[in-house]
Amino acid sequence: MPPSSNMEAFQKVLSSSQHIIAVAGAGLSTASGIPTFRGAGGMWRKHDAMSLATPEAFESNPARVWQFYHYRREKALKAKPNAAHYALAKFSLSSIRHTVSPNSTFTLITQNVDGLSQRAWDDFVSKDLGGVTPPEEDERARILEMHGRLFDVTCISEACGHTELNFSSPICQVLKGTENLVDEGVIEPDISMRDLPRCSKCGRLARPGVVWFGEEPHDLEYIDVLVEEADLCLVVGTSSTVYPAASYANVVKRRGGKVAVFNLDRSQGDNQADFLFLGPCEETLPMALGLTAESNVQRA
Repeated sequence: MPPSSNMEAFQKVLSSSQHIIAVAGAGLSTASGIPTFRGAGGMWRKHDAMSLATPEAFESNPARVWQFYHYRREKALKAKPNAAHYALAKFSLSSIRHTVSPNSTFTLITQNVDGLSQRAWDDFVSKDLGGVTPPEEDERARILEMHGRLFDVTCISEACGHTELNFSSPICQVLKGTENLVDEGVIEPDISMRDLPRCSKCGRLARPGVVWFGEEPHDLEYIDVLVEEADLCLVVGTSSTVYPAASYANVVKRRGGKVAVFNLDRSQGDNQADFLFLGPCEETLPMALGLTAESNVQRA
């Protein structure tokens, strides 16, 4: 049976669900102007962007990899959360969620490293909650950034391992302006390793604090527990091609739960879905969660 696009039927399932997870991918941030770097057009300068997201690429050419991540940092710093980010942030607050899904739990498991989901929550707390998070809210259960964060900077030394949050723009002077060198004819600048970002604790070379291909994502054991108990999985803005995240919806489905997909286009995971809502997730997701502009006013 093909997946349903009946919003009312989905909301009935939502209202009776007890343990809800959302698995988000790059499509969540598309409307915020964040490039996906996957599939057709996934190039940065003349390089396959995915080939730069590896430990081997950093070992071979740390200057090139840092330029790529500097470019991504600058894009993310200028971006703003969109309506889908805010819908997930508001849905994560129990007092709002329980009006549409009584007594349920919710966790956002995001593959994105842009930090926009966290910024949406911070904006929501600041503007809607007066800067005060209700004490009953479980901060850890609200959002898990399984692939790390662009703005974390990590020492390459295992003996040190220091990680810190760094929103500097640029992160170091030698990278300033390199984000604009995107034309194919531009020669890659010659950057010395000693001028790249360094660990503030021990002075050794630092790397972007993201999870690269071949590395283990964060919080896997905890995520496995959440996936095993989930009775509703929202798949938001992801083509379900990167594992282990790509497997989570199938696990929920096999255990008798429901799966709802919110994507701009069809993807390989659609056939397993109970519900499929095609279109911009910044439009479909707030509506599905009962968080349209009108309902937000009522609950504010």
